[in-house]
Amino acid sequence: MTSTSKGLREGDLAVAESIAREAALSEAESSVGNLRFDGEKVGAHLGVEGSDEQYETHFFATSLTGYPDWRWAVTLACVAESPAPTVCDVVLLPGPDALLPPQWVPYHERVLPEDVLPGTLVPTSADDARLVPGYAALPADEELDATQLWEFGLGRVRVLSPIGRDMASDRWIAGEYGPDSDFAKSAPKACASCAFFLPIAGSLRNAFGVCANAISPADGHVVAVNYGCGAHSEALVL
Repeated sequence: MTSTSKGLREGDLAVAESIAREAALSEAESSVGNLRFDGEKVGAHLGVEGSDEQYETHFFATSLTGYPDWRWAVTLACVAESPAPTVCDVVLLPGPDALLPPQWVPYHERVLPEDVLPGTLVPTSADDARLVPGYAALPADEELDATQLWEFGLGRVRVLSPIGRDMASDRWIAGEYGPDSDFAKSAPKACASCAFFLPIAGSLRNAFGVCANAISPADGHVVAVNYGCGAHSEALVL
């Protein structure tokens, strides 16, 4: 924030500041029923910014209750033909250290798995990068050859895109049933050599599968081939 005015001569700056202060005070007085102040309604002059040669905004401190570091912003029009600046707008604006609400995040980006209850709908957008049209699926991804695709049609309207598969892979690798979990680090062998390991279909079959061991903590979950637990099929008692 600058301390000089582009639209006014230095000698007129005090006049402009006085007009701006009066405008801010008038706004504060007219809003007395809606606003509460801990001290001065219009405090020290904090500076002035000039957007061009005709407009400039003066800032004043305020003690508005519950809004620390907010300030009055009074925009003046500096027209050459006018003997004095004209007040265009008076608003309260946050300063650099003001308390502000968190940035709004779209629903589909902030919803968590535990938020999805019976009857809850979590729609996907038409341009979701994780998905591609069914006709764009590669035969190898769906484990169907070109003849089968022709005979059975396209099947699903949309399938996972490479982006979607990468996102799922990263999530599963970093999750509870990935190689960095406590179980995996202390396991005698990895899932890849376990008889209870059922590889999943598609392009991720070499990296992930489903555990089918009832006594394993991963039973029924997608596990990485390099995950492991104490219930490995070859952990024999001799």
